[in-house]
Amino acid sequence: MWNETVGSLRFAVIGTGLIGGSILRRLSDAGADVIGWDPDPETVRYGHARTIPFTDRLSDAVIGRDVVLLAAPLSAIPAALDSVAPHLGSDCLVTDVGSAKAGVAAHGRTTGVADRFIPGHPMAGTERAGLAAADPELFDEATWVLCPDPAVPLRLIRRLIHVVVTLFGAQATLMAAEDHDRTVALSSHIPHLLAATLAGAVARSDSPDAVLGLAAGSFRDGTRVTGTPPRRTVDMLAHNRAAVLAGTPGVEEFLADLLAAVRQDDVKALTELVDEAHRLRDRLTGRPMRQRVHRFGAAESDEERAFLMSTGTTGGQIVDVVSDPEGTGYTFRSPAG
Repeated sequence: MWNETVGSLRFAVIGTGLIGGSILRRLSDAGADVIGWDPDPETVRYGHARTIPFTDRLSDAVIGRDVVLLAAPLSAIPAALDSVAPHLGSDCLVTDVGSAKAGVAAHGRTTGVADRFIPGHPMAGTERAGLAAADPELFDEATWVLCPDPAVPLRLIRRLIHVVVTLFGAQATLMAAEDHDRTVALSSHIPHLLAATLAGAVARSDSPDAVLGLAAGSFRDGTRVTGTPPRRTVDMLAHNRAAVLAGTPGVEEFLADLLAAVRQDDVKALTELVDEAHRLRDRLTGRPMRQRVHRFGAAESDEERAFLMSTGTTGGQIVDVVSDPEGTGYTFRSPAG
């Protein structure tokens, strides 16, 4: 990417809810050449009133762009990809931001842009929705997963890594789409199930108002994501159904062990189980990390691709990337253990 600077790239954002709107605002605030498109006229009017760049025609948004980001609802991403594909230039990169990747990756292989489509998933968000909730700083230090197909050339993968790290301040990590879905089932989707379970149990209890009257940090934190619009939650669970179902037995088993220890008044076993969970939670922010630069030549190589595709499964992130005529260097942070 040494011969094209991130600042010279032209972007289009298709769909401007929380994630798409945050992308659009971040790029606009950074002075990038960016245009947004949304099917909702009210959203477009809201954007125009705040000098957020929009166009009324989808084709006008896409033609002549270097990077197109699809931020439609998860269930609508395949149709969005079909809609933009005829208007993409020969060197235009297209990516999405949906929270399940295997299905959209498979659909991408059926289009005429399989060699330019990189499924993506920024691990960021809030329970709010819509352009009014957009936050240009939403992606700062967030992990942004990329799931490129083997058909995608490294030069386009490098381009998107530069965009994610340089313009959005995020940390890029790459893995196969199927690996992403198995991993995110436990890191994101099943937590939505557990939050809904707790909130739903209280809703069905004999005294929900009494419970809410005493709800403090544990209940608020444990149910926060149930504030997400239901359609968004249903979309992620339905489109990652197989991985969610594969991940739930481990959750059920651990809960059964906890309940068994409570029923049996086995304080020792209960303490060991809670401590096991406590140690894992501590690793979320307290893991020792190591950092090193991986340097590759300008020519595309299997070695560089293998390194990139291993970054996600090792639990690491690319936190900086520098390209020059001699090649590309990735600053990679990974668990030290």
